[in-house]
Amino acid sequence: MSSENRPLMQRRTALFGLSSLALLAACGGPGSGGKFRSYAGPPITQIQVFKGKRRMMLFSENKVIKTYKIALGGNPVGPKRFEGDGKTPEGMYFIDRRNPNSAYHLSLGISYPNAQDTAFAEAQGRKPGGDIFIHGRARKNKGRGRDWTAGCIAVKDEEIEEIYAMIATGTPIFIFP
Repeated sequence: MSSENRPLMQRRTALFGLSSLALLAACGGPGSGGKFRSYAGPPITQIQVFKGKRRMMLFSENKVIKTYKIALGGNPVGPKRFEGDGKTPEGMYFIDRRNPNSAYHLSLGISYPNAQDTAFAEAQGRKPGGDIFIHGRARKNKGRGRDWTAGCIAVKDEEIEEIYAMIATGTPIFIFP
């Protein structure tokens, strides 16, 4: 390549790179339908769920950062004890996994069952169940009623996008009656 064409080629390469970045930004920006967001606020140090009030609160230290209305398991009164009981657990757990490909838009795994849950169920000759998550509604579950999950904690799809960005794996979650 001649030295005369080199600056023109460099400008074209730079223009192509900038165009590509602009296109990527447009694909993932607000209102674009992308489900992955970023969060630059204070770190979320714990989650508290109040089943009776159908509320979930995200805390940074002792300050409430955000509160959400929630849906629970179809049989929400009392703690989850056994597989298939339709109840949402009660107690202290941790966010132990992230599922970007959830059937419910996005989901954050809750560490149920813990050792106590497993021991209780086994003492009764039953299984404790599992796969308890905080998740969205996947649009299709909108309007299914107040409590419709199999024991999970559900929020609106837009809210799980926000929550998914805010919560780190290992965050403690306290689920109260």
